[in-house]
Amino acid sequence: MNSNPNNLSSPPRRNLSSPPPTPPHIRRSPGASPMQPPPSPSRATIDREYSHRLNSPFRNSHDSGTSFSSPSSSLNSSVNTSLEYSDRFIPSRTHSNFSASQTLAENASNNNNSHNSNTNHQPSNTAAHPPDPPVQQNTSALLNVLLKSELLENGREKEEEGNMMRFKSPREHAQEDATKGFVSLSPIGSNSHRLLSSPRKTMRKIPKVPFKVLDAPALQDDFYLNLVDWSALNVLAVGLGSCVYLWSACTSKVTKLCDLGPEDVVTSVSWTSRGTHLAVGTNLGETQIWEAAKCKKIRTMRGHSARVGTMSWMGHVLASGSRDRLIYLRDVRSKEPFVTKLAGHKQEVCGLKWSADESQLASGGNDNKLFIWNLQSSQPVNRFNEHTAAVKAIAWSPHQHGLLCSGGGTADRCIRFWNTLSGSSLNCIDTGSQVCNLQWSKNCNELVSTHGYSLNQIILWRYPSMTKIATLTGHTYRVLYLAMSPDGSTIVTGAGDETLRFWQVFPDSTHKSGKSTHGLLFPSSPGSVVR
Repeated sequence: MNSNPNNLSSPPRRNLSSPPPTPPHIRRSPGASPMQPPPSPSRATIDREYSHRLNSPFRNSHDSGTSFSSPSSSLNSSVNTSLEYSDRFIPSRTHSNFSASQTLAENASNNNNSHNSNTNHQPSNTAAHPPDPPVQQNTSALLNVLLKSELLENGREKEEEGNMMRFKSPREHAQEDATKGFVSLSPIGSNSHRLLSSPRKTMRKIPKVPFKVLDAPALQDDFYLNLVDWSALNVLAVGLGSCVYLWSACTSKVTKLCDLGPEDVVTSVSWTSRGTHLAVGTNLGETQIWEAAKCKKIRTMRGHSARVGTMSWMGHVLASGSRDRLIYLRDVRSKEPFVTKLAGHKQEVCGLKWSADESQLASGGNDNKLFIWNLQSSQPVNRFNEHTAAVKAIAWSPHQHGLLCSGGGTADRCIRFWNTLSGSSLNCIDTGSQVCNLQWSKNCNELVSTHGYSLNQIILWRYPSMTKIATLTGHTYRVLYLAMSPDGSTIVTGAGDETLRFWQVFPDSTHKSGKSTHGLLFPSSPGSVVR
């Protein structure tokens, strides 16, 4: 029956001691025994297979040897590799982000190369690639910090946990324990969430154009005059020809204060600290005191033999400087025309300013001299001779006691800083043009300067580095006049082009008092142009 080939009822019997038949897809060498493993693959085969798995875009982050392949291919690969044996250990790099490491290395290399190129070829690189604006630089810096927080989060957490001397309050522990219990669906980590939600300092934007422009016909183009001043009650006084006009910043109402007549001209104006009275200097050498609310002249004081080009108040005492080279200290409560006469300048006195503590008076003259006076002596306590042109621009720092800055005319073009307590020079900055006015900010350590020949510009400086924050242009003549609003955020400039321009340059006093005073300034249509 076994020899009958047509009998298919039972399969042929096989001896159990004989080895199983070899599958057709496994090839053995002729001399190999059944239990002997196949030869190990070559080194090139292993390297090629490992490189393929490492560079595969579908490699799983939790198992470097697993790929997203079809079931059939997975089955074939398991069958093909089930009998293959490696001759070396392949490490598992599941937590190694090679692409991120390569990106960080390339960025560091590019930054070093660009820094070296900027150092070696600074003029040409600056012209070809201008620096990024501050907003873009801050955004790039935040992005870099966020990327490092995400890519290096594990290492940073371990480092923080290993800091034995780090102090943590119970409140911080409670917050950390509370956040660990939640499952976040955000693609970024908790540290990056805290980074993005933390408050950031907003960049201050300084407008390049004035938000208000007023016509000022007959505004004189004279370097030695001071025809614009802003009161504490938010009223602007402007001397135009023989008249003085008052402009209310709250209501935009214009009032004519006085008219000196055809034989005299207004040469200077100065408000009292309270803003209720205005001193008016004339071309004939008179000093008049006017009550602004009633438009009434209270007193006329004489003594100067020439025009009064500059004045400055200290309480009830008014200092006036004239072309006759004298400085008079006048107490308006006294019947005498002046209480003290200060003589020291050889030419016209064109700049006067009391210090913030009202203990010192600074005077600048057309003789290129800067003098410091006090009430105890009729002689200057300090004499500064470094300027090489007329000294009209004078400003005391409201933030540092004894700090004074002064600016020179066309032949000098410098802003100089002085320590009046020690009588020493601190710094000198060449501005490149005539310095007409200087004014410190009331709310931050910055100052503004106005210039004449030949750029007619307004420059905002950061002290003490004296870096330029902004440069404003718009006037077509020398910017001879400068005044500041009561809250310290706005300045008004005047020039021989017969215009008054209002600029928002300084931060207001919100961060000091906690209440914004901007609502008091220009409540009626800010940004309009009055013609």
